[in-house]
Amino acid sequence: MSIDKTKSMRDAFFGTVYDLAKEDEDIVVVSADMGAPSLDRFREDFPKRFFNVGIAEQNMIAIASGLASEGKKVYTYAIAPFITSRCYEFTKLNAGLMKFPIKLVGVGAGFSYDDSGPTHHTTEDISIMRTIPHLEIYSPSDSLSAIEFAKMMNGSANPSYIRLDRKILLQIHEEGEEFEKGFKEINHGRNLAILTTGNMVHTALEVNKKTSEEIGIIELFKIKPINPEIKELLTQYKQVVSLEEHLLNGGLGSIISELITDNNLPVKLKRIGLTDFIYAYGGRENIQKICGINTDSVLAEIKKL
Repeated sequence: MSIDKTKSMRDAFFGTVYDLAKEDEDIVVVSADMGAPSLDRFREDFPKRFFNVGIAEQNMIAIASGLASEGKKVYTYAIAPFITSRCYEFTKLNAGLMKFPIKLVGVGAGFSYDDSGPTHHTTEDISIMRTIPHLEIYSPSDSLSAIEFAKMMNGSANPSYIRLDRKILLQIHEEGEEFEKGFKEINHGRNLAILTTGNMVHTALEVNKKTSEEIGIIELFKIKPINPEIKELLTQYKQVVSLEEHLLNGGLGSIISELITDNNLPVKLKRIGLTDFIYAYGGRENIQKICGINTDSVLAEIKKL
């Protein structure tokens, strides 16, 4: 299958869901008043399997729970902050505790809805969603990985959440790659590695271009559950830097810190991310600069190490 490099994660993801739905009549999409070019075909070709519940995200999860209890494979779709924090209790009880395999598709990870302001920023979703029992969390860095995660989520018996970026990101991965392991060492370094996820993988790659040091880059694209094999990779480095467009409290850096502490790994960790919520506009690059997570800021921190 040839990947359209101009296609967003969202359209690549739902294009794959459409292809799966042609072979599986149990696949259903429930949208909270959200559309997408890739969903037009689904709505037109499978009108009895597409439901728009309006701007009522909690009701969307409730409806999805009922459908899932009858054996349907339900994909719910909304902007990321609304499908996570707004629906948290519904998802915890109806999907997590009941272990219904509802698939939560959130668009707008981090600051990718930069022009819509703080109401649409998603910088705490990892922190809250990883506490939900049985829930799997996926964080792609390009459209190809989004396609593969659509397939993995479809085949899982657990509830799952995928945090898609709104922007069209450059393709990092190649066709035929394996994603089941949940992580990948994109670049092998000497003493220091940046461990990151989502759009910040691109920032890490830019940092690597601007330094003469041999920096490793590890992408963690399945955030929960984490494959324990990553421990062996971490111990190959003296220093690991976690990088995230997300709050430090409970985010990617916290996950890695817990992994290092609980397993007594001989690795030092430096966390780079948001120290608190921020009320900011002015484009994603400007917001990242204010937060100290843009390329130059990260490079400066790396040089200190």
